[in-house]
Amino acid sequence: RVKILTNKINKMANLEEMKEVILEYVIEEYAEEDDDVNFDTPLISGGLVDSFSMVSLKRFLEVKYKISIPDEKATPEAFDNVNKITDLVLEFL
Repeated sequence: RVKILTNKINKMANLEEMKEVILEYVIEEYAEEDDDVNFDTPLISGGLVDSFSMVSLKRFLEVKYKISIPDEKATPEAFDNVNKITDLVLEFL
């Protein structure tokens, strides 16, 4: 029982770390100084990330997490905030 709880805690910590890494990348690459970007900020629908930037973000995720995201899964909806991007990455880990 303790081992199961420890595994859940580790997974949650890894998830939070992944979200932080993705958020940091988005801020560094696409945000302006006065942009307030968090896990729920609309990236595509909010105009922060355009279609060209989405391709570079997809490539970053594939290299960083050693995954392959099929083009049909790389939709504007799937990339519209850090939480959704994290869910997408988890799907292919």
